[in-house]
Amino acid sequence: MQTKIATWWAGLLLAMAMVATPVLAESGPVVKVETSLGEILVELNPDRAPISVDNFLKYVDAGFYNGTIFHRVIEGFMIQGGGYTSSLKSKKAYAAIELESRNGLKNEKYTVSMARTPDPNSATSQFFINVVDNPRLDYPDPDGHGYAVFGRVVAGFETVDKITGVKTLTRGGMADVPSDTVLIREIVRQGGESRTKD
Repeated sequence: MQTKIATWWAGLLLAMAMVATPVLAESGPVVKVETSLGEILVELNPDRAPISVDNFLKYVDAGFYNGTIFHRVIEGFMIQGGGYTSSLKSKKAYAAIELESRNGLKNEKYTVSMARTPDPNSATSQFFINVVDNPRLDYPDPDGHGYAVFGRVVAGFETVDKITGVKTLTRGGMADVPSDTVLIREIVRQGGESRTKD
């Protein structure tokens, strides 16, 4: 009798667990950012930022980011990279994309956004990681357009923090450049290599 009751309770608990457990939405693609200071894993959000994600992955798959640097580091704000070599030579990017800052994603700590010029539809290869909550970058701030979030760091927070703390200087007419180069060795889709190399 006790065995039957135990079996019944086990079945009931299993059924309750199945009902109570929500079905999780499929997560977005994850890329690994291998830097000279460690690894960062970034989960992309193609549902909310399809244009930005497609654009970013185009650069990833082409091996474009390999050998670029984090060229702008501002403690208490963000770290920016993906457009310059270690000699501060600008890499030729693809055509600019449409701004997706109205997608509902916020520039919160450890989110990843597209960098741009004052022209709202000017983002190409450069991206930045918010190292604090930056609501001043959310649409419509700071200039009526906002900055488009397209992903978030899911691992390697300590690497982001390490990059944030590096010493910076003005170099080649650019401010906030790390005094010791922070190299992006490669960015690849997690679990696979870039499809092509530069």
